[in-house]
Amino acid sequence: MTEKPGVPGISQEQLLYARILAAGMYAGLATLLLTFALYLSGVVEPAIPIDALPRYWSMSVDEYLAAVNSEYLHRDHSLTGWWWLTALGKGDYLSFVGITVLSTVTMVCFIGITPLLLRQHDWIYAAIAVTEVLILGLAASGVLTAGH
Repeated sequence: MTEKPGVPGISQEQLLYARILAAGMYAGLATLLLTFALYLSGVVEPAIPIDALPRYWSMSVDEYLAAVNSEYLHRDHSLTGWWWLTALGKGDYLSFVGITVLSTVTMVCFIGITPLLLRQHDWIYAAIAVTEVLILGLAASGVLTAGH
């Protein structure tokens, strides 16, 4: 790792990672605010009417998914994982886009610093960054799971 001139103790990789992280955080926050405003304003109709939400608060996740999928999304089985992509036209599920942006920022940071690490021949850190991206990508895809 090479330090940035004039900034002792802070490497170029750390600064690049921080810049990507900040941009991703702001993009995710803006997306969350926009999609939440669309949901609350009613511009994008929700799958579950806001006034119906309190009746679901006491349900377990499985009960909630079964009820919502059958009553509002008109599915005969409970869908999990990436199923929310099929409901992006609904305001309450549109908010998941901002959550996705925020949850992928770490992967984007590692992807962003990998070329710099490779140019510096910092093979171990480059391998760690690539491994992080692979593990996070596999976990997000549902291939890697824990606790089941």
